[in-house]
Amino acid sequence: METIIDFIRHGEPEGGNRFRGNSIDDALSEKGWAQMRSAVENGCPWTHIVSSPLVRCYAFARELSQQHHVPLSVDDRLKEVGFGEWEGFTRAQIQARDLSGYQAFYADPVRDRPSGAEPLDVFFTRVSGALKTIVADFSGQHVVVVAHAGVIRAVMAHVLDIPARAAYRIQVINAGLSRIRHESGSFQLVFLNRKCV
Repeated sequence: METIIDFIRHGEPEGGNRFRGNSIDDALSEKGWAQMRSAVENGCPWTHIVSSPLVRCYAFARELSQQHHVPLSVDDRLKEVGFGEWEGFTRAQIQARDLSGYQAFYADPVRDRPSGAEPLDVFFTRVSGALKTIVADFSGQHVVVVAHAGVIRAVMAHVLDIPARAAYRIQVINAGLSRIRHESGSFQLVFLNRKCV
């Protein structure tokens, strides 16, 4: 039985591009709302919506659920990875204060985490657990998951069987749509990062 799971990254949050992780809960900006609404302007083909509890995902998921009368579930395991002391800062700010640490992180994000950051293996384990639950609970359905760039990277790394240290090579755009399918116990990537706006 085929299960289709779409992933939509939240739109641009208020405050622009900065490390938010799971401790900063900014709402979507006006641009972010426009991005998300554009992403689904061709309709709502989904039988169920699953969302991160963080407001930049959940507010849109709730609107989509209410407008199209599609059931909505929230899964805490779909929160973004924690970035520790980097949370709230832009890339430029981090580079200015610790360029070598910034470069080390992108060279090996498993070993060289920001101070206080969630371990990447722990994050990947919780995301893969959420994915297994979605497949089990919604077998044979077409589900959409409203989540974060890190969550989508973790899912794609799991589906493609690539190491966690390579996950940050996957770009995930705001309001971008990615799709996987599950059938006969295995996953397949259908498309990644389709630009909706």
